[in-house]
Amino acid sequence: MAAPGAQGLVLQRDGHRGQTLLSSAYSGLRFTADDVDYLRSGPGVAALDAVGRLELTDDTRLADIAATRARFGDRAPVLVETTLLRRRAAERLGELGVSGWLFTEEALQQATAAPVALHRAGRLRGHLVHDVTCSIGTELAALRRRGVRAVGSDIDAVRLAMARHNLGTDGFAAGLCRADALRPVTRGAVILADPARRGGGRRRFGIDDYRPGLRALFDAHRGRDLVVKCSPGIDFGQLRRLGFDGEIEVTSHRGSVREACLWSVGLASPGVRRRASVLDLGEEITDAEPDECGVRPAGRWIVDPDGAVVRAGLVRHYGARHGLWQLDPDIAYLSGDRLPPGVRGFEVLEQLAFDERRLRHALAALDCGALEILVRGVRVDPDALRRRLRPRGGRPLSVVIARIGSGSAAHAAAFVCRPSR
Repeated sequence: MAAPGAQGLVLQRDGHRGQTLLSSAYSGLRFTADDVDYLRSGPGVAALDAVGRLELTDDTRLADIAATRARFGDRAPVLVETTLLRRRAAERLGELGVSGWLFTEEALQQATAAPVALHRAGRLRGHLVHDVTCSIGTELAALRRRGVRAVGSDIDAVRLAMARHNLGTDGFAAGLCRADALRPVTRGAVILADPARRGGGRRRFGIDDYRPGLRALFDAHRGRDLVVKCSPGIDFGQLRRLGFDGEIEVTSHRGSVREACLWSVGLASPGVRRRASVLDLGEEITDAEPDECGVRPAGRWIVDPDGAVVRAGLVRHYGARHGLWQLDPDIAYLSGDRLPPGVRGFEVLEQLAFDERRLRHALAALDCGALEILVRGVRVDPDALRRRLRPRGGRPLSVVIARIGSGSAAHAAAFVCRPSR
């Protein structure tokens, strides 16, 4: 429940009425239906407004919490928690108009960032959608923004009550009901699911550790058009072994891979099994595109493709689209004589076999100061290497280290570069 500037500081209720505890561990403060009713009431709204005016920073946190407890008694934990969660949600979900929303910690952690949710909603235009794990209503709000007809359900009564509050201002709450995601309650609608991938503050990685598990979700909605949000690290091969034969879309935003989304065959583009969507550039690459991308020595620029492209296995397709080539057939770095539009690249100033002493001399000769190190295919810790290289100059540079070649011909190469930005 940490606020900006505070790491791991949480507020939780103990067994004594009106008391609070501060802890450095994850607390998972559990909201009750009574808490939600209070927060939605006139007194609750007024109390949230009052607490929202407090700074709740590292310097003021203890005093602010004490003042809240003195004024609002045993309501203090949910008031402070809601205030801090709203502040965290503003950046992640601001495009959905969430300033007055209610959240739980885990629901906010799993909530899809607004640009990603809006992107998915855009692909669902023209469909009726049933969000079977609607939680606090993030996906439904995005669908509404894109003009998509939708209904929602969730098995968690507290999160469903929050969703009714969050979506009720536009009359959307009437389309919500309590239901198990594995027991269909609608017909003819596209099923949208976002299985829980966290529990007790920990991530769940196995596809059957999701709640609900993907195998059970596929079985429950067999024959229906289905969209499922997953972790970007999900095992694509395991999905195919489960019988999933639709499209896997990997999406990035602000340079970070956010999710893998599964689109059943009826919703996938013809011939597409894998897609990378780079929202920052408005670019999409699919495996239906040409992948003729040769292997050549480095040209003027080295390009580290967006993580969504790499994760989706579309490096060659991306290279073919932009006239780039690979430095090595098994390494994701690309090279070319010009950069794709809007892409950050690394202009090669010097190339040498990777050797720390030689690299240190090359960086010193180029007056290197701030140093960025990128590594693929070589066992190197960038932070430890940077400390050993001890750059002290005034020029910001980048070093790209990559394994080139295979078998006995394999070697580590270092490219000293000027970053484009």
